Amino acid sequence: MASWNSVHLEVLSNVFGWTAFCAWSISFYPQVILNFRRKSVVGLNFDFVLLNLTKHSSYLIYNATLFFSSLIPVAANDVAFSTHAVLLTAFTLFQIAIYDRGNQKVSKTCIAIVSVAWLAAAVCVFIALPSHSWLWLVSCFNTLQVVMTTVKYIPQAVMNFRRKSTIGFSIGNILLDLLGGVASYGQMAVQSIDQNSWVNFYGNIGKTLLSFVSIFFDLLFIVQHYVLYPAKKTALSPNPDTVVQEEPKDIEDGSG
Repeated sequence: MASWNSVHLEVLSNVFGWTAFCAWSISFYPQVILNFRRKSVVGLNFDFVLLNLTKHSSYLIYNATLFFSSLIPVAANDVAFSTHAVLLTAFTLFQIAIYDRGNQKVSKTCIAIVSVAWLAAAVCVFIALPSHSWLWLVSCFNTLQVVMTTVKYIPQAVMNFRRKSTIGFSIGNILLDLLGGVASYGQMAVQSIDQNSWVNFYGNIGKTLLSFVSIFFDLLFIVQHYVLYPAKKTALSPNPDTVVQEEPKDIEDGSG
């Protein structure tokens, strides 16, 4: 991006940026730790994880490419976050493979969505190669990550609704994700104020939509966890669509 007009705003932007990076990066660990402690992934929706891996992979391609371009501002912490996110999400898939899954599995709908997404990305690559339309190609991956961000939360939200429980899905992940989303908006706002331009919002539309959609679903999950389906009232069941009643002292609250 252009040089800063205010040193103080530059420092504040860096604080917001790395706060978002740290919060988002650390947000993957509560779920990983919860899975490890329980030796089970029952309650964590597998579609959510697979869609999340597709989202972060495409977002990494988008950020890493634009980081070396002067056309659209992308911060180093965005690239660092995306790389870390791909690795941690892949590790969560590994946990799904080795821990107790109950009767849960990846849905055919999710497999179809992911297959179509990567097939479409491959087609875009072949279209861009002859004309060297690299910026257009990057925008395709931007569109893919936005679409994945929009749909990835839905399976987990629906699963929580059907089970009337959030046990097995870490609320720590959600709280940190919310912090990251708010900090990300703060960084873009500070940059816009300093440059007297809102290009950071409409120029990097992928990041803007990412933050907005993430915050919306984070708030939904918080309501599900603390208001609609308090963990102290429910316990795990082998069937991911149901839970059983149990005394509060024996409950795993799912917060990691």
